[in-house]
Amino acid sequence: MAAALLFIAALMAASYTSSEAAQPKASFEDNFSIMWSEDHFKTSADGQIWYLSLDKDTGCGFQTKQRYRFGWFSMKLKLVGGDSAGVVTAYYMCTENGAGPTRDELDFEFLGNRTGEPYLIQTNIYKNGTGNREMRHMLWFDPTEEYHTYSILWNNHQIVVEACQWEDPFPECVSTTTKNWWDQYDAWHLSDEQKMDFAWVQRNLVIYDYCKDTERFPTVPVECSLSPWD
Repeated sequence: MAAALLFIAALMAASYTSSEAAQPKASFEDNFSIMWSEDHFKTSADGQIWYLSLDKDTGCGFQTKQRYRFGWFSMKLKLVGGDSAGVVTAYYMCTENGAGPTRDELDFEFLGNRTGEPYLIQTNIYKNGTGNREMRHMLWFDPTEEYHTYSILWNNHQIVVEACQWEDPFPECVSTTTKNWWDQYDAWHLSDEQKMDFAWVQRNLVIYDYCKDTERFPTVPVECSLSPWD
């Protein structure tokens, strides 16, 4: 995958501070630009917070100004509660500003639902414009009650998506060991603990896996033969 922009298509009411992505006292606009619906953004007096809004017509979205290749990308989110059917919060990386026909893309999508029904997380991957690599999971927590961290680990060996509850100053799923840890040997494969977590999620929370959809894919996609246990 080529260098990618990080997009947050935030189709919800939310706020996000820039302190984690920029030096102190830098404004949000130093690192991010609005993608659409500029009138659905409000900026705090100090420029540190953008407030996003959603109405019947549209949501809004913003993106990083910098391109990235490999790293650990994390977003702290608290999703809208109540009847959220039709609300999709998308957090993704893409090589093009827009849905280009040859784009590469990593998707993290939060699918709203009727009151009392759980949110679902859907992940997807595009390579040279070809996607259809969806996996859909239930969550083991309520994403509307507290802030949680949703992360993408991307290096030359694997792509991992994960979620955990936010705890200041860093959530448990963050490594703070060494610079560029995401591209060092320990990040090339799942740890034993991560493999156990993966197996538990597969047994209890996965409700759709494209690798097992023989109707859509009579010939199993080649990457489905890769094993996280190796």
